[in-house]
Amino acid sequence: SKDLKGAMEVLIEQKRQKLSTVEKLDEHMDFASQLIFAQNRGDLTAENVNQCVLEMMIAAPDTLSVTLFFMLILIAEHPTVEEEMMREIETVMGKQELQS
Repeated sequence: SKDLKGAMEVLIEQKRQKLSTVEKLDEHMDFASQLIFAQNRGDLTAENVNQCVLEMMIAAPDTLSVTLFFMLILIAEHPTVEEEMMREIETVMGKQELQS
């Protein structure tokens, strides 16, 4: 846990440095950037920012896997929707091979 917190602090600092050198901020405004600016304004502490980013990193795989599981169940239960999805994929991808 200590190693993870340290790594997160390094990543946030790298993001902070990147934000200080970009020309167009609007192209780099994501949730982590918003947190960093909230800290700069004094709305959050460095610990608040680190904890928010850490929780996003830890929680994302779990919620994503549950969401994908239910999505696949729903697709399996509705074959016409699956067929429509496959047609759309073929329309967009053409003869290209699908990749992960």
